[in-house]
Amino acid sequence: MAMAAAAAEALSRVPDVEIDGGGVFKYVLVRVRAGGGPGKDVVRGHGWAEYHGEADLYERMVQELEQQGLGCECLGGGRLSHRPQERKIHVYGYSVGFGRADHSVTTEKLKAKYPDYEITWADEGY
Repeated sequence: MAMAAAAAEALSRVPDVEIDGGGVFKYVLVRVRAGGGPGKDVVRGHGWAEYHGEADLYERMVQELEQQGLGCECLGGGRLSHRPQERKIHVYGYSVGFGRADHSVTTEKLKAKYPDYEITWADEGY
């Protein structure tokens, strides 16, 4: 049981959202799991992935999580347009490699992290 508690503790330390402070960039929606237990969905989006793709974003996450004894699976991706001056984030598009993430899930995660933002999403666009 101590293993399950440690895994749950590790899972609770994984931030729900990590995105760049502004700009347009790719993102992935990832389900993180502790052992065979329940998981949680997290959002990661960074400008450095623009030239390397969502696969690099996901691969970096896999490595970081494995060190904490956690597993994960990519649920899809897309793009984020983060305009901090206007307090707006728009979620759209899809990942060529992973398919389209459920943008409504991503939007809920972002609203929790940025409660004072206007956050919108659309399936259109790349």
